[in-house]
Amino acid sequence: MLVNDIHLFTINPLMRLSVILPFLLLSTIETTLAQSAYVKMGQQAVMDGDFRSAVAHLEKACITDSTNANALWMLGYSYYHSDNYKKSITAYTRVIAIKPADATAYYYRARAKSYLGKDNQTKDADKELYLLGAIVDLTKAISINDDPGDSKYYQNRGIAYRDYGMFKLQTNSRFYDRSRGINSLKASIADLEKILNANPGRNDIAALIDQSKEKLTQASLTAATKH
Repeated sequence: MLVNDIHLFTINPLMRLSVILPFLLLSTIETTLAQSAYVKMGQQAVMDGDFRSAVAHLEKACITDSTNANALWMLGYSYYHSDNYKKSITAYTRVIAIKPADATAYYYRARAKSYLGKDNQTKDADKELYLLGAIVDLTKAISINDDPGDSKYYQNRGIAYRDYGMFKLQTNSRFYDRSRGINSLKASIADLEKILNANPGRNDIAALIDQSKEKLTQASLTAATKH
């Protein structure tokens, strides 16, 4: 009887394991399928332009798998198009941590920063960080994917330089810096002229150049008047 008891004691853990393993495997499969379903529903919502639904699905997908770069990218994109720029920045920062060479992640993070940098509700100290951060991100995107045929990086950096230049030239702000403001406007013109030289028919770019040149002229006249 003692021998049988020992035999049963030896077998029972193995029997229990044979029951537990399929259960664990099934749970893993169910989790993976659920995560995959959320990603698919989120992707479809993005394609349909229903970004609020996309956020709801993709948030669940990213809770299930926080390292899914594609889900995080779409989540950042959905936040961006839902005007939730802070969360978009957070999502794209997570994408960049996983895929540091994703130029589009830097691009959309820069766009989100640009919007916050121009928001009247944003404090000046934060505007400084957002506007400068947008320039840094777009510069990184250009270094990763400097495609002459893809003008959106230079166009948006040109606009970001202009916005930063105008911010630095506000005389009533403690962040006023004439030199940096003027240099930023010159950098804006240089980026935009690069696009116009390659595409002379871009009237929209010509208009942006005129805006930056006008701001630069105003800044120069103001400086001359003070002297």
